[in-house]
Amino acid sequence: MSFLTPVEIVERLDRYIVGQSRAKRSVAVALRNRWRRRQLSPELAADVYPKNILLIGPTGVGKTEIARRMADLANAPFLKVEASKYSEVGYHGRDVESMVRDLMETSFRIVRDEKSKEVRAKAKDAARDRVLAALIEDRDLDPDEDDPGYGMPEDEVQFVQDGGLWRPMIGSSEDAPAPLLGDNELAARRTERESARAELATRLDAGDLEDERVSIEVRDKSTPSLSIMGPQGTETMGIDTQALQEMWGRNPADRTKERKITVSEARRLIADEEAEALIDMDEVQQEAVERCENDGILFIDEVDKVVAMGGEGPDVSRGGVQRDLLTVIEGCTVYTKYGHVSTNHILFVAAGAFHQSKPSDLIPELQGRFPVRVALSALTEEDFCRILVEPRNSLTKQYVALLDTEGVTLRFTEEGIARIAAVAFKANKTTQNIGARRLMTALERLLEEISFDASEMSGSELVVDEDFVTERLGDAGDDPELIKYLL
Repeated sequence: MSFLTPVEIVERLDRYIVGQSRAKRSVAVALRNRWRRRQLSPELAADVYPKNILLIGPTGVGKTEIARRMADLANAPFLKVEASKYSEVGYHGRDVESMVRDLMETSFRIVRDEKSKEVRAKAKDAARDRVLAALIEDRDLDPDEDDPGYGMPEDEVQFVQDGGLWRPMIGSSEDAPAPLLGDNELAARRTERESARAELATRLDAGDLEDERVSIEVRDKSTPSLSIMGPQGTETMGIDTQALQEMWGRNPADRTKERKITVSEARRLIADEEAEALIDMDEVQQEAVERCENDGILFIDEVDKVVAMGGEGPDVSRGGVQRDLLTVIEGCTVYTKYGHVSTNHILFVAAGAFHQSKPSDLIPELQGRFPVRVALSALTEEDFCRILVEPRNSLTKQYVALLDTEGVTLRFTEEGIARIAAVAFKANKTTQNIGARRLMTALERLLEEISFDASEMSGSELVVDEDFVTERLGDAGDDPELIKYLL
């Protein structure tokens, strides 16, 4: 993200989202401002707060898609949540501060993965050595076994001098000594076993043993964990359950078990363990907190659902959710298991359809915390045509690729695309307007039979033109009553 200008960010968004240029520009500026603030002096940067954004528009116009693509563009902790699943403190459900803890978890995972990539080469080498040692042990090719006395109790192994060499003699001094191997026999035995180990290592490096099963010691992830639950979980109680388990000798990291798995899976599991051992977790935790505080982005969807419509019934806690949101957005310190996280410089992007309410119905203090407001426009029939073909992974491209796996060639004509868009647009006007999501319903209805019979149609070619669409969707597209049930 740090190297993308606002123009470049908009160009990236244009690859997946049709229209809504003002929303794209606002998001691009907000993302770029994260980088700009990083270039300021610490004194000035402390007073530069993010300009939170409120996206307003009907369902299906691209609000959630903008959030999804923001996550791809932002090389920063990003979390999308729904405001409707939170409740006021004191009511049953998750409190608003838990979204900050979830964002912190995302930040920790990002930093840990980055550190893991840095030590991945060393971890893979260590995993290769451990897998090779396990394969050698399974084949009884351990180097220690080259000696004739390997595996015998020490009190049963005596050494006698033979030609200047000390060799093991099996049995007590009263028993007849075991025959001694000659120098040539010992050398031949060692050479043969060394050659077998070298050949095994060569085959392992060449990837010839990836499907072979091997017995290996790995961390036991099924170890029962200590559970101490409060009203909102263990973090709000200030209890570090992992520290308690370590103090009581129940650290899950110390528990291992033997598993018989394929070499490829063993490589992956052991590489993960070795990478974790090479990483300084204290450094990861510190960097994750810093990145969450300064680069974190929280996308709060369905914010219109917390507008209180009255003081009774299921809406009673909605006003409380707004007040709790206000505290987090304005800036507070939230306790997490990784430390205290300040929300002063986290960017908040809220979105809502506001069908049954208006942005002005939010409490005034919360309205003031979203200085940038963007109204997304409803989609037109022309927009529907563009949505079907222009995005990088448009719906039509997805269906073409899916049916191609069955050997069926699917082709959409311009007239067919226009007819699909017209039917979907008319359905939105006749019934509830669900935006571009109506296109998914129309295409599923259109290609329902083809998708079912595709496995029996390998090698065939199908053209979706205007006549094809009219034949499959004609009745549903023209009859207002059928539209309600079919599209």
